Amino acid sequence: MLDTAQPHPPPQAGVPQNHLADEFVETLRLAVPMMLTQLGQMAMMTTDLALIGRLGEDSVAAAALAHTVYFVSFTFGLGLVVAVSPLAAQAFGAGDVRRMRRALRVGLWVALLISLPMMASPLYGEHILLALGQAPQSAALAQHYLNGLAWGIAPALGFVALRGLMSAMNRPLSPLWITLVAIPANGALVYVLLHGLFGLPELGLLGAGLATTLVNLGTFVAALGIVAWRKPFAGYRPLAHLWRIDWPLLRELIALGAPISFSMLMEYGLFSSAALLMGLISTTALAAHQIALQVTAVLFMVPLGIGMAATVRVGHAVGRNEPAAVRRAGLVAALLGIAFVSALTVAIILGRYELGRLFFGSGEASAATVELTATLLLVGATFFIADGLQTIMGGALRGLNDTRMTLVFAAIGYWCVAFPIAWVLAFHAHLGAVGVWIGLSIGSFVYAGLLILRFGMLTRKIAE
Repeated sequence: MLDTAQPHPPPQAGVPQNHLADEFVETLRLAVPMMLTQLGQMAMMTTDLALIGRLGEDSVAAAALAHTVYFVSFTFGLGLVVAVSPLAAQAFGAGDVRRMRRALRVGLWVALLISLPMMASPLYGEHILLALGQAPQSAALAQHYLNGLAWGIAPALGFVALRGLMSAMNRPLSPLWITLVAIPANGALVYVLLHGLFGLPELGLLGAGLATTLVNLGTFVAALGIVAWRKPFAGYRPLAHLWRIDWPLLRELIALGAPISFSMLMEYGLFSSAALLMGLISTTALAAHQIALQVTAVLFMVPLGIGMAATVRVGHAVGRNEPAAVRRAGLVAALLGIAFVSALTVAIILGRYELGRLFFGSGEASAATVELTATLLLVGATFFIADGLQTIMGGALRGLNDTRMTLVFAAIGYWCVAFPIAWVLAFHAHLGAVGVWIGLSIGSFVYAGLLILRFGMLTRKIAE
């Protein structure tokens, strides 16, 4: 039901859903800016590491350890705040302005409340790393970086919540422009605080962490200003009664978002464990794995953007109570994902040796590592498609508010299938690093297949 106090009622989400072509166009309009925004976030991380690299190998290693501690904590809050998108999309599709405001409000409250306990892990990162057997010098350096990073958790999560509302309203370009401005600003600020320019103290890794926190705060403030004062967001009064905690919807958001968080942590845990397995095989295996995984992470941004668009499109259809459009939105997102990822996978296969040489050089000393990296990227061809499909179908299921079974399927695919197969093939079938990647690929296919079956079952039930 529309809020009668709202001067500008929300338009219907997208064009009439009479043809697949319409759905392809609308999904692309959402997905492409979302992909680019995700790539922008990765560009900022890459810039940080490149600038930190000028301080030496010890600083790079410490930054890698710091990111490991930070992202385990951040991922849990991220899953909760991501739930703003399906709640707001369903409300937008139904024309329920009040529920859209409530979804944003609880998302911002969760971002604030969850960030307080989440900061404990980064602020005690040195103790955690020492308990995990890391070298004291590396742990101490990592703590300097974490002391700066920790304070940016709340604004970073707040930006995700605001971005969820913007995307739900078919306005994904605003977060993209904010991110594009943030990339050079982040690089400049990291450089200044690292080296102490313009009369500022030379802060080293602490400065790099503080720069990231300041950029997170800036992106949050910019997004908050846009939804508060720019059309069409301002007409919805999205920040009305922001001080009130909406407990019923807060519980709904946590019930929806907590399984997303745990699913993300399971995936993160699997790839961290895969790195540990590579370390048991050889240093060459670990180095090749890390580079192949970095290429995968860049590629992953494409299906991730499509999956986020699928959440919105499916949510809109649910809000409009159009079962056929729900199924069509999931189908189109999956087909787009297969097309994009397949094309990128072919490009990676063709350029796999060049990618290896880009990171390791072309000398004789690195020839074995380049060869193994190229082999892993070749094996990863099937993994790329499976991982892309699970991301997209997971997004479509979020649009249906179905996240608990996604968590169950993640446990099955990643830990009941992928990890045991990776272990057996690597150490008992003596396939080494290739065996680990075959295990990751098989587990991802199982996970993606279960999600596809789940989406088909739910959409048939809705239609009936």
